[in-house]
Amino acid sequence: MPKPTPLLPESDAREAALFFVVAALCFLAVLATLTARGTYTAARAWSAQVEGEMTVRLSDTDRRGAEEAATIIRGMSGVRSADVLSQEDLERLLEPSFGPGGIPAGVPMPLLIAVETAPNSVTTALAITNALTAQGFNAVAESHADYAAEARSALGTLRVAAIGIVVLLTATAIAVIAFATHAALLARKDIVDVLHLAGAEDRFIAQLFERRFWTLGLKAGAAGSVAALAATALIIFSAQSSASQNQLLPQLSLDFWDLVILAVTPIAAGLAARLAAGGTVNHALKAVL
Repeated sequence: MPKPTPLLPESDAREAALFFVVAALCFLAVLATLTARGTYTAARAWSAQVEGEMTVRLSDTDRRGAEEAATIIRGMSGVRSADVLSQEDLERLLEPSFGPGGIPAGVPMPLLIAVETAPNSVTTALAITNALTAQGFNAVAESHADYAAEARSALGTLRVAAIGIVVLLTATAIAVIAFATHAALLARKDIVDVLHLAGAEDRFIAQLFERRFWTLGLKAGAAGSVAALAATALIIFSAQSSASQNQLLPQLSLDFWDLVILAVTPIAAGLAARLAAGGTVNHALKAVL
């Protein structure tokens, strides 16, 4: 018995273009999803790193006075360490702003004390400021947790934007598949009419398109996932070989959950293609044909 000719032949040139579009959308969606996870990882790691850290700025005092202020801070409850930063430490911290040449001569710089408190410590930046002010120091203490909260908020906005991009790309892929399905159905209206005359129900015809686009979605999703895997691996390799890394940028890692996303994408693409094709055919057969 000869093999029946499908409504959408595998050699159809239009399918190659549709395959490319769906694969590209899957590629972008996977990258956006991995970026969303990376922003969460970056925010969590950076927040954990700066939690409990403070910086005390001292003005109108010398190095000896700064050491005395550090001794006072170390004597407060819940303080693990308080160290006066050297000139080399200051230049290293300010190098991103002033460049490798260091701090320009003549620029007044306050003395800084790096403070680390124990977890759940009740000592606040305000308490340190008040304690030093009471001893006659012109000091201001600032908690790094305040900056961490701002960074988490900014990265949270980026994460929401990435999720929005994933939703938009998914909707675009469904719309493209629906359009392609409708065009293929209209192009084969004569075959559909013959099937109807032979007693075929609309559901049978819809299943033909569902199976065809399910296969196309699986293949395109797999191609997009492989491309996203290669791009992510290249980004990770470039970041690891770079001399400097910005810890506030999304941290791509290809961990277990990243690999799960890559593995699930072809299945999700196939299901989306199948549902889009089936819904489009059922609606078209009832409303148009």
